[in-house]
Amino acid sequence: MRKPSRYPNLAPMIGGKVNVKDISSSWDEVLRLAASIKTGTVTASLILSKLANYPRQNGLAKALREIGKIERSLFGLAWYQDLELRRRVNAGLNKGEARNALARAVFFNRLGELRDRSYEDQQARASGLTLLCSAIGLWNAVYLEKVVAGLRSRGEEVPEEYLRHLSPLEWEHVTLTGVCRWNLEEGPVSEGGFHTLRGVRSLSF
Repeated sequence: MRKPSRYPNLAPMIGGKVNVKDISSSWDEVLRLAASIKTGTVTASLILSKLANYPRQNGLAKALREIGKIERSLFGLAWYQDLELRRRVNAGLNKGEARNALARAVFFNRLGELRDRSYEDQQARASGLTLLCSAIGLWNAVYLEKVVAGLRSRGEEVPEEYLRHLSPLEWEHVTLTGVCRWNLEEGPVSEGGFHTLRGVRSLSF
């Protein structure tokens, strides 16, 4: 709220001041907006689209930007103080990066670029990419579950707290070349239709 020089230890990381006047002048609108979203009268996505169409000097948009600065500042302070928060955020970022890496690996033919001209073709290609990534994730998740169940049936100890660190987004064992054909007439794989698990060894934690 004050000048960066007021906080000498944090001054190099402070980008500017919060304009409290912009918040106070549009506070009633901010409250109405928050109440409308909370009661479900409007959706947050609709509000964002409307605000994006407003001119930059719109009072409500300016107030929300200043409130956003406060939220980011509070999160930044919590980030420096809370080691567990940093771990959770890094874990979430790693999961997002893993999904992006999988999408890049699947979408190798055009090097991750959508070159279709029409919106419908772009949407179809992006939807196909999402479908393939989801299929790989589902395949991995099913077999990870079977591996864990197999280890436990043999008396191996697999702690629950370690399972959260497993990721179904690996693809080294998936052949990414060729043509993917979808047979919509075939139903889901039956219980006996899974591949035999190979190379399942004892785990040590």
